[in-house]
Amino acid sequence: MTRYQHIDGWRYPNGVRLAVNFTLDFDAQLFRRVLGEPALELAQGEFGGRTGIWRLLELFHRHQIGLTIFTPGRIAELYPASLREATRCGFEIANHMWEHRVPAEPDLEWDHLRKTTTALEAISGRRPVGTRSHHRRLSLVRDGYVYTSSGAADEIPYYVTDGDATVLNLPFHYALDDAMYFHFGWVASENAGQRLADCDAVHDIFLAHFERLYADGQYMNICVHDFDSGRAMRVRMLDRLIAEMKRRPGVWFPTCETVARYCVEQFPPRR
Repeated sequence: MTRYQHIDGWRYPNGVRLAVNFTLDFDAQLFRRVLGEPALELAQGEFGGRTGIWRLLELFHRHQIGLTIFTPGRIAELYPASLREATRCGFEIANHMWEHRVPAEPDLEWDHLRKTTTALEAISGRRPVGTRSHHRRLSLVRDGYVYTSSGAADEIPYYVTDGDATVLNLPFHYALDDAMYFHFGWVASENAGQRLADCDAVHDIFLAHFERLYADGQYMNICVHDFDSGRAMRVRMLDRLIAEMKRRPGVWFPTCETVARYCVEQFPPRR
């Protein structure tokens, strides 16, 4: 049974009002392949791996803020140069499954997790400690993972326990996911369910979330994708958004690993 353990007395380091984690799900065409989507969608994913990722790396490096890249292990084989550049920029490389799916069979699930860990460590020189996936928490703890980022049972970090396995969760909600606004018919939904949103409208949604979370001293986790926000007009929107956030005092832009290690050290899970 899954149990949630919320953090009492939550606080940031002195001088920090809000932590903003920018997270990049670097999927390229892998998720499109898992869904068995047509060639046009695969090409859109390939745009992300060839062009979009480089624009986003340049953006976050220019702003000198932390970035966590959740990426499947197979991306290390398909687009190794971009992951090496991300490492050179000081960004965190984290687990996003092997090929954007978690097998139901325990032995195969473990094999996928280990292959991803090994591939990302080989290309970045650092063992990944975070994941955005539905790998079993027992597997994650066994393989040395510290945190996950999926689900939103709170607006500050909290712990999730299955049996004897406990990991920190850095909450993430689809309201702050670019694909919900920029990808027509996302996740095999009916076309009537989603429309392409104007960049200014998405900017205003993200900024409104930021202002509310900043006022409350909570936590913010924004998810972008290489094939969505890697488009030129959307990179410009993110550029403007980041500049506006940086004008507020006490905004912290760490990697997810930095936030996770702070939480585990300052607010360890209760036994």
